[in-house]
Amino acid sequence: MNWFQQAFEAQLTIAGHAITYREIIGNLFGLASAIGGMRRKVWAWPVGIVGNVLLFTVFLGVAFGNPQGATLYGQAARQIFFILASAYGWYRWQRTKNAEGGAGPAVHPRWATGLERAWYLSVSIVAVLVCYALFRAVGAGFPAPWWYYLADSWIFVGSMLATFAMARGWVDFWLCWIAVDLVGVPELLHFQFYPSAVMYAVYGGFVIWGFFVWLRVSREENPRGLADPAVEAVA
Repeated sequence: MNWFQQAFEAQLTIAGHAITYREIIGNLFGLASAIGGMRRKVWAWPVGIVGNVLLFTVFLGVAFGNPQGATLYGQAARQIFFILASAYGWYRWQRTKNAEGGAGPAVHPRWATGLERAWYLSVSIVAVLVCYALFRAVGAGFPAPWWYYLADSWIFVGSMLATFAMARGWVDFWLCWIAVDLVGVPELLHFQFYPSAVMYAVYGGFVIWGFFVWLRVSREENPRGLADPAVEAVA
């Protein structure tokens, strides 16, 4: 067994439960990305991508030999879309920063407009229903209750929505994350992904803080709630 395989499979035991270091480190990268996002730093995106790659191997379950013996397809699949959405956010925030001469924050927060909000809510409802049917058709690979598929569908769709909204600079994205955490924490606890559940809970408190930070910034920098010209120029 080489050093890479040893590091990949390394575990520790807490209260009788085996936990991979990948799950712990992946979630710490996710938290660091959230902190960078709140501070409107471009580095938040590549840091988040590293965490997504690590967590993908955790939630894919049996394929990577996780100790929980369960595969959370919605949780695993959303890591792939996180990477894609993060690449978009990274590009968008970097372009905005470059457009302003490299000075100042990489995004100027604002609320989504009424039309934007109606659009993303409608798409989200349809997407959750489609994912629910798809996830049930594919199956979980283990005996799973019906609510598991619905929960995973919302976690999957809501996470994509939140990441996209963050890339666009919408204050709404913090509220999306709160809604995802309210479902994600109980699900992770049920399937014994304890580090991720704890991190989600901590993240939930951080998200509430981040919401008020961005809300204050949006009022100070954009009191009329309009899209910033520099941002729209690189949309």
